[in-house]
Amino acid sequence: MKRKSMKSLLLFMALAFVLIISACGQSKNTQQESATNGTAGEQQEPAKKKLLVGTDAAYPPFENIEGGNIVGFDIDLVSAVLEEAGYEFEVQHTGWEPLFQNLQNGSVDIGISAITITEDRKKTYDFSVPYFEASQMILVPEGSSVKTYQDLKDKVIGVQNGTTGDIKAQELLGEKSTDIKKYETTPLAIMAMTKKESEGVIADNAVVKYYVANNPDAKVVAIEDSNSFESEFYGLMVQKGNDQLREAVNAALNTVMDNGKYAEIYKKWFGDEPDIEKLKAQQ
Repeated sequence: MKRKSMKSLLLFMALAFVLIISACGQSKNTQQESATNGTAGEQQEPAKKKLLVGTDAAYPPFENIEGGNIVGFDIDLVSAVLEEAGYEFEVQHTGWEPLFQNLQNGSVDIGISAITITEDRKKTYDFSVPYFEASQMILVPEGSSVKTYQDLKDKVIGVQNGTTGDIKAQELLGEKSTDIKKYETTPLAIMAMTKKESEGVIADNAVVKYYVANNPDAKVVAIEDSNSFESEFYGLMVQKGNDQLREAVNAALNTVMDNGKYAEIYKKWFGDEPDIEKLKAQQ
């Protein structure tokens, strides 16, 4: 009888030990869950992922590499927008055509590189509300007979591949024309023209004006043709269907337009006051 009582006592102590260990484990798990999820009744928002912004950093004044850093109007703007939206981000030079491919496959989250919003591009990508108004412009050597877009009809035209300038050259000369010389960047197209590889370049007006202002000895002439070149608008580009990011970008972009930050950045790079009302009207 005494031995039986001792066995019962040992069994009871063993069961008690197991229960204590189990309770400690539950307490530890509860503490970990509390640390992760916050106090009871609170819901914490999941941390926002760090975004990768792709650009073609060879398109001053919108984006360019100086001293190993990517700088420009687009870079200052996307920085202000993503900071306003609460995202951490990194800007990466991808090149022009790879930018579109990388955005489509998700290896970059946002594209900004003076990208014109077009109906064709909207089939594959989503865009923010417009952030910049532009148009095409012609750059020719001094003494050229070219005065308008139509005067390029029988000329060799230099363009950056895949840009609006490329599209306008194709509209004039035909998609398969061998008189359209395509280059990886607009600066390369302009350089080629100065070496007589082409007789004129079609590119975005801000880029052409920037080149002329910063190369006073280049002996080139910039030509506007409002009858042939309509206004176009740039947007930040995101992967098709990423509505959450697009809406966050739109909200932040409108905020920086309203609080004066956009105008500050615009004047820094272009020296003029932006027409924010016209941009807002495009929304």
